[in-house]
Amino acid sequence: MEYRHLGASGVLVSEIAYGNWLTHGSQLDDEQAIACVHAALDAGITTFDTADAYAATRAERVLGRALRGRRREGLEISTKVYFPTGPGANERGLSRKHLMTAVEGSLRRLATDHVDLYQAHRFDPHTPLEETMQAFADIVRSGKAHYIGVSEWTAGQIRRGHALARELGVPFVSNQPQYSMLWRVIEAEVIPACVELGMGQIVWSPLAQGVLTGKYRAGREAPAGTRATDTKGGAGNIGEFLRTDVLERVAELAPLAAEADLTLPQFALAWVLREPAVSAAVIGGTDPAQIRENARASGVRLDPGLVARAEEILAPVAESDPSLTAAQAPARRP
Repeated sequence: MEYRHLGASGVLVSEIAYGNWLTHGSQLDDEQAIACVHAALDAGITTFDTADAYAATRAERVLGRALRGRRREGLEISTKVYFPTGPGANERGLSRKHLMTAVEGSLRRLATDHVDLYQAHRFDPHTPLEETMQAFADIVRSGKAHYIGVSEWTAGQIRRGHALARELGVPFVSNQPQYSMLWRVIEAEVIPACVELGMGQIVWSPLAQGVLTGKYRAGREAPAGTRATDTKGGAGNIGEFLRTDVLERVAELAPLAAEADLTLPQFALAWVLREPAVSAAVIGGTDPAQIRENARASGVRLDPGLVARAEEILAPVAESDPSLTAAQAPARRP
């Protein structure tokens, strides 16, 4: 496993991070989930991503249990806040009231006294940004988080947040967007803004909800047990990635991956990691062997010619419209 700085900060994260959206507390029983976390640790993964809203807070609890007894100093634990965690009117969003309560809940469930990275899961248009950033600053100063970041904010929102964080003297270091060979909407505006501001990308869905594994084939039923058949939430998130024209183009990538002596998932992960602005790519998984295999994408350097050929194949179906940042993406986080 290789490690990268998170933007211009001093903290290092594993190139491959492990995330538990849709899996812990939902698709997997706890023992399966713990086995996957341990496989990630064995593969050298030290960066773990979750959110309080995942599986209605259960995902954080499972991750905390899975990491119990591990050296806290050797881990980078990240969680997120914004989506509802209860029925109350203030159990959501980025108000000071919710942030101060939410961080305590996350720490309790994760069984730790701090998180390394605390991120705003979405932009909150109903709360003054000054209120949100002041609350984040107080959380950092209290020692409950070391760094702050965001997920799926536009370039303009990121610039506004960063300016306030600078005034407050708070390390605003990360953005967590969707990014893959099929979803490239951050390249035109978000990445340049973040590079300018010294913020790294911790990207989610680098395998396009599993479509870039090659497991889904045009004209065939989705394999049993895959995300496309998951009635607990996975099927509703793959969206347009399962279009026939997309699947036909993805199938053409298999020979290129073989030419590089890689599996198709490894090839897709290595493509994401070829981008210098990306600090880590978040993988999930329901099988420890799958996690170990995908972690081997770390350190791979793709031949530029192969990259060009892959991008040419996917050009007609890859999305790059920057206006589709956040809520308009076809594969939505909960």
